[in-house]
Amino acid sequence: MATLDNYLFFDGNCADALRFYERVTGGKILSMMKYSDSPTPLDPQHCPPGSENLVMHASIDIGGRNLMASDSPKGTFKPMQGFALSLVYDTAEEAKQKFDMFADGAQVTMPFAPTFWAQGFGMLTDKFGTPWMVGGGFKQHG
Repeated sequence: MATLDNYLFFDGNCADALRFYERVTGGKILSMMKYSDSPTPLDPQHCPPGSENLVMHASIDIGGRNLMASDSPKGTFKPMQGFALSLVYDTAEEAKQKFDMFADGAQVTMPFAPTFWAQGFGMLTDKFGTPWMVGGGFKQHG
């Protein structure tokens, strides 16, 4: 049996992003390792120059799911696109509270509002460049 988890790449702000996600979602950071924590920190293959304090690997548990992340090595970062992380809450009220927390410094692409499929739903790209869809009170169809 396989599991499918998400892995995000940041441009030097991975640690700040994961601390923000921990606070907003109530998740728990499980690990955070810097490039300088490598067994061979002076080897440029394992620790590119200027990357010593960047995150080489991190993970956070959000609702029993693992979100992994790291900082891209210097000069290799590409902005996130073509996906969104989805957070689903039992109620629209809880989802709206989380959406508003994520919206601080974000680009809101769909304001949080009732839809035909949920009591509340919104989309944004947070201040770290991660796209999110946040909803609550999803309606049953069928």
